[in-house]
Amino acid sequence: MSKNKIRRTVLSAVFTALIAASSFFTIPVGPVPIVLTTMFVVLSGMLGGPGIGLSSVATYLILGIIGLPVFAGGTAGIAKLMGPTGGFLAGYLLAALAGGLMFNPIKDSSRGKRILLSALTALVAGALIYLPGLPWLKYSLSMEWSAALQAGLIPFIPGFLIKSAAAAALGFSLKDRFQEFLKSEE
Repeated sequence: MSKNKIRRTVLSAVFTALIAASSFFTIPVGPVPIVLTTMFVVLSGMLGGPGIGLSSVATYLILGIIGLPVFAGGTAGIAKLMGPTGGFLAGYLLAALAGGLMFNPIKDSSRGKRILLSALTALVAGALIYLPGLPWLKYSLSMEWSAALQAGLIPFIPGFLIKSAAAAALGFSLKDRFQEFLKSEE
């Protein structure tokens, strides 16, 4: 196995661990808890690229499905994917992919453009979690759209903005270091 593949595997494992560990920091506010997990999902793509982001999130989901307590609040099992939060968990894949595809700044781009790209990436990638999450929440609990928005979106907006700002700042400040780490030496 090449050094680059080892580095990519290690980085994917680190992001999987961060995503899993962050799921223990939850604030229950209804059928969908507030979690720190979403920030690490977005960062896995922004810092590692789409491949590492997707593999990190896919591994996290598989670990949860087979029974390791890595979902919000230390829960696990396939029933979590079928339950009200299953769409949000599926949205993690979209967020990691988008974070990796969008945040790929040109090396010589200006600081302002990199900050703007980082902020835009964090916002769009984080918002994509809600794309399958809200319809699935509505469907699984047989809610009206207004109730689904009240239960699965509105209480999360302040936290979403804070986590997006943190992900943008970390993505902006760490991207070059991660790119150097992932450079092939063969």
